[in-house]
Amino acid sequence: MKLATLKDGTRDGKLVVVSKDLTRCCAADNIAPTMQAALDDWDRLAPKLEALYRDVEHEAVPCERFHEREALSPLPRAYQWADGSAYINHVELVRKARGAEVPESFYHDPLMYQGGSDGFLAPRDDIPLKDTRWGCDMEGEIAVVTDDVPMGVSSDEAADHIKLVMLVNDVSLRGLIPGELAKGFGFFQSKPASAFSPVAVTPDELGDAWKGSVIHLPLMVDYNGEAFGRANAGVDATFSLADLVAHAAKTRNLCAGSIVGSGTVSNQGPDGDPGKPVSEGGLGYSCIAEIRMIETIATGEASTRFMQPGDTVRVEMRDADGHTIFGAIEQAVVQA
Repeated sequence: MKLATLKDGTRDGKLVVVSKDLTRCCAADNIAPTMQAALDDWDRLAPKLEALYRDVEHEAVPCERFHEREALSPLPRAYQWADGSAYINHVELVRKARGAEVPESFYHDPLMYQGGSDGFLAPRDDIPLKDTRWGCDMEGEIAVVTDDVPMGVSSDEAADHIKLVMLVNDVSLRGLIPGELAKGFGFFQSKPASAFSPVAVTPDELGDAWKGSVIHLPLMVDYNGEAFGRANAGVDATFSLADLVAHAAKTRNLCAGSIVGSGTVSNQGPDGDPGKPVSEGGLGYSCIAEIRMIETIATGEASTRFMQPGDTVRVEMRDADGHTIFGAIEQAVVQA
């Protein structure tokens, strides 16, 4: 099924069930008023939401037009947002650009940071930027939402706790990252509010594209109206999303509504090389930092600038028939 949260003047919005083609929706407040309420009692409420989803598909209940611009992020705020790094190719490029090796542990012990989750941007909200020197970047990623996950679960067990899948633009301020990491305490100011796709879907909606807790489809990232990234999320994933959930739950329980991200979706080139831009026949990149790394490796310096006010980004994923799955994140950078 497909679920969304519509703006209603409150912080947590109104839960709706959305038709498969994202054209219609029906309020689900008689089942659960918010997405978090549904996740808190998922085993009992999910079958009722599924029944409503079937009624929406069969046009057996009154519906209204679904407009993506009226949606908040599926969870407008969450108890937890942990972002990993499933695509080690991205990490390899970062390290190579500065002449450093990737520690061997990175291939079996995922990177992860805990981001701010007290408020997310809506999928059509502007990205406020106070200072262009901060190096504003987009990061196209996949994210999953869990029910209650007990501490110490295996990856196989963690897969059963993934209840929803969505896309994310994990906004990063690259110019602030080195100074923060140098302190040895991780990200904070360099990771402002992220935005998630208008719609979250249950894994079964992805059909054969959902295998091994990874989506085997291209992630479409457009920058200023041009194709920027078409990396396949099912290729070059060192860790699955279930692996990342299990990693997050190694020493703690995860409460229902926890969000775990994949990190930047990144593919190698066909010969194991860094890959080419879409304009040159390659799969491109899901963030600006990656093309800057490749430019640095090739010429000694980066030439592509980071985002500035007026720049736009679009993140979307389509199924094998070309139909949008999650709707699109569409954002513009504005002067804060």
